[in-house]
Amino acid sequence: MPRISMELTSSALNSVLVLSLGLLLLVIRPVTAATPTLLTDLALVEALRNGGYNIYFRHVSTDWSQSDGLHQVDDWLSCDPAQMRQLSEPGRADAVAIGDAIRTLEIPVGEILASPYCRTVETARLMKLGEVTTSTAVMNLRAAEYFGGRAAIVATARALLATSPRPGTNRVIVAHGNVASAATPAYPAEGEGLVFKPEDDGSFILVGRVEPGQWAELLATVAD
Repeated sequence: MPRISMELTSSALNSVLVLSLGLLLLVIRPVTAATPTLLTDLALVEALRNGGYNIYFRHVSTDWSQSDGLHQVDDWLSCDPAQMRQLSEPGRADAVAIGDAIRTLEIPVGEILASPYCRTVETARLMKLGEVTTSTAVMNLRAAEYFGGRAAIVATARALLATSPRPGTNRVIVAHGNVASAATPAYPAEGEGLVFKPEDDGSFILVGRVEPGQWAELLATVAD
């Protein structure tokens, strides 16, 4: 009886491995929707002037020679640079400039929420857009164990971003990069604003991004 060879040539074996790897990647890597076209320049300003958006800011730049010493409840409230990372002086200047630009552009703000961390509250206050209310809905994920865990914070952040602000206004939220990264499709730089549009189905979409230095560009665009 003839013996059937089970050996594969090197070329055939490589083809099988490539095909298998491709099928595996299709299983483990979800297909993502196309990134929507973002509003920029005058179109973004006009949209924000009409209200209806949530503007999520990551706190402005910080002093990275400092670090967070989070050991117990309320450590995040500390404004002591020896205990928690604080804003840098350039960051503070950015926060003031961002707030000045938003007011000059006549973008209506009806509510300002901030994570309880000192650096986020300070960012929000330096913008001078109104009374700042702290909210653990966008708590830093490094403190999530005190607020029901990571999944709970992601859920509350998404719920907030899907909630429309008061008619004719925008909601400003000042929080952290790790919350945005986990709850949204974007990871903002320090001081960057992400503009989200709440949808009728309880979701939200990213419609704009503004880095700290781009607010001056928006002012120039409107002036032209």
